[in-house]
Amino acid sequence: MTDTPGERSEITDTPGPTDPVTLEHSEAGVDETDPSHPLQAGAPVRPEAPKFSDFDIKPEIVRALAEAGIERTFAIQELTLPLALAGDDVIGQARTGTGKTLGFGVPILQRLTLPGDGTPQALVVVPTRELCLQVTHDLQDAGKYLGVRTLSIYGGRPYESQIKALKKGVDVVVGTPGRLLDLAEQRHLVLGKVSALVLDEADEMLDLGFLPDIERILRMVPDERQTMLFSATMPGPIITLARTFLNRPTHIRAEEVDQGAIHERTAQFVYRAHALDKPELIARVLQAKDRGLTMIFTRTKRTAQKVADELTERGFAAGAVHGDLGQGAREQALRAFRSGKIDVLVATDVAARGIDVDDVTHVINYQCPEDEKTYVHRIGRTGRAGKAGVAVTLVDWDEQTRWKLISDTLGLDKPEPVETYSTSEHLYTDLGIPRDATGRLPLAKRTRAGLSAEKAEDFGGKRKSGPRSQSPAKRRPRKRTRGSRSSSEAKQETSVTQSTSAPEARTSDADSSAPGKSSGARRRRRRRRSSSATNSAGGDA
Repeated sequence: MTDTPGERSEITDTPGPTDPVTLEHSEAGVDETDPSHPLQAGAPVRPEAPKFSDFDIKPEIVRALAEAGIERTFAIQELTLPLALAGDDVIGQARTGTGKTLGFGVPILQRLTLPGDGTPQALVVVPTRELCLQVTHDLQDAGKYLGVRTLSIYGGRPYESQIKALKKGVDVVVGTPGRLLDLAEQRHLVLGKVSALVLDEADEMLDLGFLPDIERILRMVPDERQTMLFSATMPGPIITLARTFLNRPTHIRAEEVDQGAIHERTAQFVYRAHALDKPELIARVLQAKDRGLTMIFTRTKRTAQKVADELTERGFAAGAVHGDLGQGAREQALRAFRSGKIDVLVATDVAARGIDVDDVTHVINYQCPEDEKTYVHRIGRTGRAGKAGVAVTLVDWDEQTRWKLISDTLGLDKPEPVETYSTSEHLYTDLGIPRDATGRLPLAKRTRAGLSAEKAEDFGGKRKSGPRSQSPAKRRPRKRTRGSRSSSEAKQETSVTQSTSAPEARTSDADSSAPGKSSGARRRRRRRRSSSATNSAGGDA
């Protein structure tokens, strides 16, 4: 790995608006007045970034990283490793996708006592399930030759398997605040021996309302510990959190000069599109030249599922990730996307946090982002690791004011989106779309295995309860002809209806001449269908 041109890194060593405490760097024997030293404030990143083997890191970790194709450090890793390996508290400020995981993951693995007694020695707290899985995967890869036992803990899964794994013994726990706190308060998760604590994406946890849970978790771990906090921004509550729970941390900033919005490697196109024409327009964009893995962002859960279903019907290998899906379905879609069985992933902003895939070539904003931060977060999914990317934003007529504010704030110089339809000449020219492209993917190009090729994980018969357990499309009852029902199905449905309906309904059902054929049973079936349709229409984010 090499750092990209135009990247700068610094350590702030004087208190300022984003510096929560008096910051020190106490590495012995280092002359920080030397401008050539990488830790000197404002020093540019060296053209040839150091290798992980240049640091005092166990050979087993270096070997595992090398096998994964990781040899050189990114800026945040280069600056964090010397401090974190020494056991110092650290505040790392860098955007998603800059390599923070290994910045704190390698020091955690380095400082573990192995073999351990099965009580967690390190705890990593993350805001979302997807990021939990991503961090767990990275730590497992880096520590595979150390025999480290790593466990991910998050909601949406049965408690039993997680409790069983904790009883069996783990060394590192990665989890979301709610489930971690739940298991800790039930005394299944023992935090009394945690010597290293990491808060990853702290600002996102603040946005999701997890700050009170985090503070409760922090009061459960020993006072004598190493704490590392990573956040893309440093709002006031995060600064207060750092002042309260970190011990004289060093504040490290590693960011690209253009991170505010101008991604030099990402071509940005903004079109004013009509809502009814968006599916046709998107179908053509997905046939652009050199398009690989693509992420489509929507504002609501319902829209995400609708777009994914529409694209699948048009022949594209698409899947969705949003809060109305059970955890098994979300993980199925993510695995299929990472493995290439599908090449289009439709997601809401919350569900997409933590989805880190390097080979995304295109990002499509199906709906205008809420603000400039969301826009930067979305399009930052492409143009990574020195590769080029394409970002397409569709702005509806009633979203133009919001878009102008985003453009002006980020200095994009694109205040007026170009009016665009699925047949517009400039759409084909801008994105390299074949002239014969239509709203459906040709049969000859349908080469992906599809979402159904990825096996859904069995949660032991347990699933998320209520109308949110599956997508709106799945919740709609299947239409049957009256004669297609077997007598056993009719009896079973009548039995269930009798046990759950009101007394007067049971009386009328008892007078029916045959199961499944009475007018009372038909009325109840119609009532259930109506209720199911009502549920499927709700749940928008």
